[in-house]
Parts: sequence; C-alpha cells; structure tokens
Amino acid sequence: MNAVSDHLPGIDYGFTNASLLRQALTHKSHSASNNERLEFLGDAVLNFVIADELFRCRPDDSEGSLSRLRSRVVRGETLARVARSLHLGDHLLMGEGELKSGGYLRDSVLADALEAVLGAIFLDGGYEAAAAAIRAIFKDVIKALPDAESLKDPKTRLQEWLQAERRPLPRYELVREEGAEHAKQFHVTCRLDDDGYAATAVGTSRRKAEQAAAEAVLKSRTQGT
Repeated sequence: MNAVSDHLPGIDYGFTNASLLRQALTHKSHSASNNERLEFLGDAVLNFVIADELFRCRPDDSEGSLSRLRSRVVRGETLARVARSLHLGDHLLMGEGELKSGGYLRDSVLADALEAVLGAIFLDGGYEAAAAAIRAIFKDVIKALPDAESLKDPKTRLQEWLQAERRPLPRYELVREEGAEHAKQFHVTCRLDDDGYAATAVGTSRRKAEQAAAEAVLKSRTQGT
C-alpha cells in the first residue's frame, strides 16, 4: 500500500509538502514517524469546521442540539464510513503484522487516518484549505443528519418528558449482574415512583441497560402500550 505522492483520490487537494501526506497515512506499527500527532490536530480542526457549518445551516437549533449533531458527524463510526468511501485503507502504510490482521479495515484505524489527513492539509495549506476539504468531504453527511431531537438518548428524553409533565424523575436500580467478566450482562430497572410503573432491561454495560429501560418506560407511558 503506497501513498499517492501529493494527492489522495477523493480529496480535492494537492500537497505542497508530500511528506505530510505520507506521514498522515503512516500507522504507528510502520514507523516512529506516524500519524498520531496529525490525528490530534485534525480532530481539533474537524470539530471546529463542523461546528461552524452546523451553526450556519441550523440557525434555529439550540446549543444542545448542535452539540448532538456535531457528535454524530465526528464520531468514529461516521469517520470510518467516510474514510471507506475515500478508499483510505488502500493507501495506509502499516507494519506487516497489522496488515496481516486486517488493521487497515478497522474503524478506529480509518477514523484516525482521516483526521490525520485533515491535520496534514491544515499544516500544508492553512485553515481555509482544510475547511474547504472538510466541507466537501462531509457535505452529504451533514445534509443527511436527522432532526436533532431524535438524537437525544432515551434517559434524556424520558427526563425531559417527565419534567414537562411536572412529574418526579425516574429511579434506576441495578437488579443484578451475570456472566463472565469479559461478557457481563447488566439487568437494570427504571421506575416511576409516582405511578409505580417500572421496566427492566438488559445491556452489556450498566449505562446501556439504563438507556434500554428508559426507552421501554418512555414508549409505554407516551404511547399507552
């Protein structure tokens, strides 16, 4: 897998300093001169540009809504999907062991590499060049974002609904844990003290179980099922 000398297919930017692109595509398993520092820089630039874009295109959204939307755009899952659309994995420089284990296919590796490339563009061409690249790369992602309200987690939505109804907040109780240490299952109950309704759910973490239980309570109380 070899990096293109001064240009990466799918990104409309030509590097003046081609070594920056090479470094951005170099995994730590390949060389001590790798993309970790560029990833740190690219993450910061990406967050700012996406925040600016959302601020401009969602003038009626609150700060909380904008934060949730930005999180959806810059999360690792989304970055990895975008990186795959750019075939970024085909250009990564990795150690032999990582290549054999399919490291270039992992979400975390692809997401980090994309951020590193954006950091390299920022260093090579400045903020405007990096911002233009980010806007172009993430245009469809931003356009496809759902309504911010739908991105709220179930615990938040349940709390807001109860507050709007002037009802007390729910209580979450860990009923039990089971399973081996590496594959634990958490059983959590979400209870409404004012009417006695409760729902229990299972998750691979306490947080996930709480979210699932809150979802069940919210569905039951708001849809009457």
